[in-house]
Amino acid sequence: MQKIPSFKILFGITDLLILFASFISAAFILRKENNLNLFGFINDDPSILIICFLLALVFLIVFQYNGLYKINVVITRAAHLANILKALYYGSLNVVLVSLMIENSTALDSRFLIVLFILIVVPALYIFRVEALRFIFITFSNTSFKRNVLIIGNGKAGNLLAAKLMYENPIGLNIVGFVEDDHSNSEPVANEKVLGNVYEMKGIINKYDIDEIIVNVDGGNTEGTLKLIDYCKSLNLSVKVTSELFDIVARKMKTEKYIDVPVIDVSSHYNNTVTLTMKRVFDLTLSFLALLILSPLMLLIALFIKISSPGPIFFAQTRIGKYGREFKFYKFRSMKVVKGEDKERVKQMINFMNDENLKTKIINDNRVTWIGNIIRMTSLDELPQLLNVIKGEMSLVGPRPCLPYEYENYAEWQKRRVKVTPGCTGVWQVWGRSSVSFKDSVVLDLYYINNMSPWFDLQLIFQTIPAILTARGAK
Repeated sequence: MQKIPSFKILFGITDLLILFASFISAAFILRKENNLNLFGFINDDPSILIICFLLALVFLIVFQYNGLYKINVVITRAAHLANILKALYYGSLNVVLVSLMIENSTALDSRFLIVLFILIVVPALYIFRVEALRFIFITFSNTSFKRNVLIIGNGKAGNLLAAKLMYENPIGLNIVGFVEDDHSNSEPVANEKVLGNVYEMKGIINKYDIDEIIVNVDGGNTEGTLKLIDYCKSLNLSVKVTSELFDIVARKMKTEKYIDVPVIDVSSHYNNTVTLTMKRVFDLTLSFLALLILSPLMLLIALFIKISSPGPIFFAQTRIGKYGREFKFYKFRSMKVVKGEDKERVKQMINFMNDENLKTKIINDNRVTWIGNIIRMTSLDELPQLLNVIKGEMSLVGPRPCLPYEYENYAEWQKRRVKVTPGCTGVWQVWGRSSVSFKDSVVLDLYYINNMSPWFDLQLIFQTIPAILTARGAK
């Protein structure tokens, strides 16, 4: 089991207590019987304790996904407060949904509960989290909160980090040493000793009581780098990466930073039976609701497609699903019907896959109909894929399913993206869409696969909506 940094445990327990107490306080202030004291109020409706505790847990998850346990956020007052306000906003949306489901509870039947909770929790979090705990962490970062870190490889970012920590170390990282790998033969900087090679890591970890591994590899073989990361993850330690391979993740989203050096968390997360079951329930629930709500719009689109050009309403195509299995993929038809495969497009797509300088989708604009332009720009052509989700062939969120000829031209490391069920939307649609190279789109998918969870899915769905409305990167 991975070691959870002690400062995260301290912050997490404090957050849980503050959130729980704030919900209890808000519900107590809004009580209907003013003659009851706090204990009498709880005794009158004991379910308030369970409800408030569950709500506090929901906020704790929101805090985690909004970066409130990242070191660079913890030690920076402005970033700390900004992330708290953002997390409280997203968390409040969840509370509203929970309130609707348990609207008969006397504890949560007030429309003012959320407002009052925010008024109580913001100053409490500022005093205890932003000021008190931040001061405690910085003061004891190199003693009580110290973590022993092992750096693998000789990449620029990891060497820069080691050099910086020689002169300033407010984050409690103790660089124990370096481990050589097959990608680099040069000596590490900062006079840090080489403790051995990758094959000796288990002994090194036990000898030096390592808490975290930083994979610091630039260039080299991509498959080899990913295998190295897999091996490090198997050691049940926190694993961070500064490899150039993951630069696209650092550019497209807010990642943790160690002394201004971006690090990507690639530790094993959530990919277990419980998480996958929750994800499936999440997919089915939202898909049925979406079909029910959007059915009038889908009928209207179908009518316009029939008017725009001869041919079927739906476009069915063979795509590659989980573990490389083929399935029928559905979209609203947005192009004029032609016989046979568009050989020129296939050639251009393979070229796009192999050329890292190309960062745009391959589209034959001459075939797109007038309604096709509209539904492609707004991604409404993807709505029939809700049927694929219900059938279990796709998920609402995941890597986009590729065509058979694309799969045949994948490099071995790129086939990792078919280890999970493909999705209607994903990190590529939110952070890249049609503006990243094919290699970068695969890296974004691998990041999602490593971090996927129902809550991450919900965040990506929320972020997909503005991307669609603004037609950002759409084609």
